Amino acid sequence: MNVKIKILIVCLIFGMYACKQADQAKHKAELLDEFMTGQSKYFKFNGNALLAENGKIVFQKSYGYSDYDTRRMLNDSSVFELASLSKQFTATGILLLMDRGKLKLTDSLRRYFPELPYTNITIHQMLTHTSGLPDYMDIMMQKWDKTKIAFNDDVIRMLASEKLPVLFKPGTTWEYSNTAYMLLASIIEQVSGQSFKDYMADNIFKPLGMTNTRIYNTRRSLKDTIPNYAYGYIYNDSLQKYIFPDNDANENYVIYLDGIQGDGIVNSTTADLLKWDRSMKNIALLNEMTQKEMMKGQAMSDTLNETYYGYGVSISKTELGNLISHSGGWPGYTTFLARNIDKDQTFVVLSNNNSNSPAISNALQLIMAGKEVVMPYEHKEIMVDSMALGPLTGTYKDKNEINIERNGSSLKMVLGNGQTRKLMAESSDKFFYSDGSDRQLEFVRDESGQVKAVFIIINGVKSELKKI
Repeated sequence: MNVKIKILIVCLIFGMYACKQADQAKHKAELLDEFMTGQSKYFKFNGNALLAENGKIVFQKSYGYSDYDTRRMLNDSSVFELASLSKQFTATGILLLMDRGKLKLTDSLRRYFPELPYTNITIHQMLTHTSGLPDYMDIMMQKWDKTKIAFNDDVIRMLASEKLPVLFKPGTTWEYSNTAYMLLASIIEQVSGQSFKDYMADNIFKPLGMTNTRIYNTRRSLKDTIPNYAYGYIYNDSLQKYIFPDNDANENYVIYLDGIQGDGIVNSTTADLLKWDRSMKNIALLNEMTQKEMMKGQAMSDTLNETYYGYGVSISKTELGNLISHSGGWPGYTTFLARNIDKDQTFVVLSNNNSNSPAISNALQLIMAGKEVVMPYEHKEIMVDSMALGPLTGTYKDKNEINIERNGSSLKMVLGNGQTRKLMAESSDKFFYSDGSDRQLEFVRDESGQVKAVFIIINGVKSELKKI
């Protein structure tokens, strides 16, 4: 065969392959937007989403308002409170000091705060949530003067004076601890000689070019503002609208706990979080061994799902691959950042109205993998024959047991902890949650009308429940 013809054939093959790849990428982007648009239209998702593959953005879009009151819209550069997603930044701040010989992970908490009554607690245990430290939020809610805004020093003084006992012997079990990460931020200040805000900016945010990221714990104490800020809102049932959590009696601890840092309070954008994710992937800040230890399963956090916790990150294995992730939740904000290590896919979902960012991310991961996802749609209740509901009742199990019971002409789900969820019928075999969330139950019957399978659908992700 003529050499020129061979070259032409090879070029045609590569061209066809490139076109196919481009078509697949376009189709995925369309599905991603269809899913997110549906989440916004039917289930009130408000926030920003970004997906990247091998560090290249494949989808980035904003949905809804950065300010419900003025109707200012979100955009790609809107800044969100990250809540507990911040913990990986605090952990990195500590690990940088370790790399520089300024501290050791075996150092005890009392080396830095001898006034605290907690012995034999190490920095390592604080990083991995195995310290047993009591929850500072409980005691602050009970005894703090709510007319004042608390900062880390105030919490430390409260813990020292109240002498709350540890929850368990340090190192023996795992329990999530905001107290530990608040104290880690204070250790950073003590060791570095800088404010936490300045240290994080000088050593993490600026070196990585995260120009829209900062520690922001003075919104209420100093009334300072951030340009293009995504204000967090919660839905008020009685007013039937979104309001600031500051104006809700059950959530207004956001005011007097606003000065506390370390366990939360990093504010950032989707694009800056991609830069952060790349720095972790490319080992841009920490020593290679330190980076590996950070991303290693240091303690099992969930035996049922075999999930581990490293230093400020969660490590899990899913059907789609190994995942490094962390979520964040605070009144008005729900956030999620994940990387599929095997596919080098990055997922960032930031919501400023407490939409279920982790569950939404699960669906986005399936779409990226070419898996089936149930697209959002409007659910409308219909009346069904109550007698036909009998075969649907019973005890089912996924990872936890749930009971499906008849509730007059409808169904209700009873969880293992006793909580109930009312289920509204949209057909004789499909029911949706009455709370407005994107969750449904779908029953499949055999020819005799008996249930042969039941599926639970959570934000588009469908899984089967087994009847017990």
